Amino acid sequence: MTDHKAEHTPTEHTHGAGCGHEAVQHGDHVDYKHDGHLHAEHGDHYDEHQPQAEHTVADHQHGEDCGHEAVQHEDHVDYVHDGHRHAEHDGHYDEH
Repeated sequence: MTDHKAEHTPTEHTHGAGCGHEAVQHGDHVDYKHDGHLHAEHGDHYDEHQPQAEHTVADHQHGEDCGHEAVQHEDHVDYVHDGHRHAEHDGHYDEH
């Protein structure tokens, strides 16, 4: 999955406790919801991250014969689930 740089840098706005944006746990780090995007600090910039799916890998395992359409997406496969595209990422699914 490719992340893109966010439209602002940590020097322009610092995400963290009290910044006014909702914190969302995403694997081993915290993302911040900012203007409909999820931002994760990465060195001197923020990466745009994909929101997590409403179900976990433990709830439902996507793969061959899971009943959901597989769609090639760059270097991985997404699965169409209830109108969303899910891609496995570090023990959870991202919405693509």
